[in-house]
Amino acid sequence: MALLEIDNLTVSYGKAEAVRGVSLNVETGRIVTVIGPNGAGKTSLLTAAMGLLRAGGTLRFDGEDISQLETEKRIEMGLCLVPEKRELFADMSVYDNLLLGGFIGRHDRARVRSDMDAVFDRFPRLAERRTQKAGTLSGGERQMLALGRALMGRPRLLMLDEPSLGLAPLIIREIFHIISSLRETGVSILLVEQNARAALETADFGYVMETGEIGHSGPAEGLIHDPRLIATYLGAGH
Repeated sequence: MALLEIDNLTVSYGKAEAVRGVSLNVETGRIVTVIGPNGAGKTSLLTAAMGLLRAGGTLRFDGEDISQLETEKRIEMGLCLVPEKRELFADMSVYDNLLLGGFIGRHDRARVRSDMDAVFDRFPRLAERRTQKAGTLSGGERQMLALGRALMGRPRLLMLDEPSLGLAPLIIREIFHIISSLRETGVSILLVEQNARAALETADFGYVMETGEIGHSGPAEGLIHDPRLIATYLGAGH
């Protein structure tokens, strides 16, 4: 069953259409990726799904039409966006950034404590740096903190915008390993990523977005061997 259904989504900035008639589904417990070049409309797609941009078309979450819902209501239903710039509070500690992620369950101290322990178990480096200011972390640690903060809200659908951006190859592999492991917890993931090979190796299903539209789609295992995509996104040598 599709947890998230996007049907004929359109996003415009003035007279310029950034997203045109995009339709996609994210099945429960699956990782779906959207790959494509800069300026293809991938970030606009996620931002609209989160309710942060006005958009045309229909969005359904767990069968319910959420097209007109405020962002706060979407968060309460279990949608969560980790933006490209991570948007951490640099002058606050790792611990306090994570506490903000648990805002929805803030009145249940046992829940917050349990969720914090789970994040520290998943990200031991964050446990080591719990009192350190977020602005002093490395790029990989900041991405881990952004993921951990999102998990504090117990999302049902985690939307990730360019999680590998600006990271070294070794850290990218670690981040994608973490993303893959989240599937085992039952979290569904919609992953926007320019690193097409890493994304397709991690995902179950993929969409290729070009100039605001979906050009190709299919099981990730098939897309990664598609000659057209190899030439354009994966490198002709692979």
